[in-house]
Amino acid sequence: MARKATASQPNVPQFSSEQDLEAFREMLLIRRFEEKAGQMYGMGLIGGFCHLYIGQEAVVTGITMASEKGLDAQITGYRDHGHMLVMGLDPKSVMAELTGRQGGLSRGKGGSMHMFSNEHKFYGGNGIVGAQVALGTGLGFANKYKGDGGVSIAYFGDGAANQGQVYESFNMAKLWNLPVVYVIENNKYAMGTSIERAAATTDFSMRGASFGIDGEQVDGMDVRMVYDAAKRAIEHARSGKGPFILEMLTYRYRGHSMSDPAKYRSKDEVTKYRQERDPIEQVRARLLEAGIVTEDDLKKIETDIRAVVTEAADFATNDAEPDPKELWTDITIEA
Repeated sequence: MARKATASQPNVPQFSSEQDLEAFREMLLIRRFEEKAGQMYGMGLIGGFCHLYIGQEAVVTGITMASEKGLDAQITGYRDHGHMLVMGLDPKSVMAELTGRQGGLSRGKGGSMHMFSNEHKFYGGNGIVGAQVALGTGLGFANKYKGDGGVSIAYFGDGAANQGQVYESFNMAKLWNLPVVYVIENNKYAMGTSIERAAATTDFSMRGASFGIDGEQVDGMDVRMVYDAAKRAIEHARSGKGPFILEMLTYRYRGHSMSDPAKYRSKDEVTKYRQERDPIEQVRARLLEAGIVTEDDLKKIETDIRAVVTEAADFATNDAEPDPKELWTDITIEA
């Protein structure tokens, strides 16, 4: 049975000061990194496609805080930079992959949409819409087969939720009770079409009902709500009860990709989300109101994060391009 997110949430779970500070730093790193990536794309330093995560930072931050690093795997689509940063991947290597340099996570061969780290159990960055759902289900199968206690967390958007392979994956995951948490990042617009125009059923938390998969609708702009729901969903999957669906109600401030002017929505709508629902500003306000930090403390955090992002951008700009021989690596593997 799906649970709904409500407009008034008096029982919002509370974060400790340490959790709020962690969430603030992680989300701010994503925001500043993505802003810099957007600048570098405009300068021609990043080619191909580039999809920014600005506005949606609370989703991956809250879920990663609730997961067990080093044990639980994560996989997503092509809006993937934020996921890698929160999972602990080096910002320099992430940015260098965007610019196609040899120091990139995939040695400059994957670009924005196709990079991963087996060491960190992050499996992409996948360019085919919905492909990560089937792959994430496979990761869950591997967890169950090995009996290692790990959970697979597969992120996809409201547009990908209409792909057929998603439902084939749901069926398989429930049939075998695989430890998978499916996270639908519902930012309302897929590429440029509103969910009301593209989906007969817009409550995506219900999409697994015919397979017997429980789901929950979550306020994806509040990192505390995300963390709380993710804790329960991950425990559900880890305890052997099978897959769980989390629909994160979130919002992206930029277009679908850097080439999208986003004329399908009003400026007032975007402004309203920025002013009233911004995930970072919510945490900033809580920290200041509770007296946990001062404005000067937050400025210091901001300065430190900007330094990290600047270092990443400098590295990604000056690092060497891959040797042409790299074209022939990572093509086959000897079993």
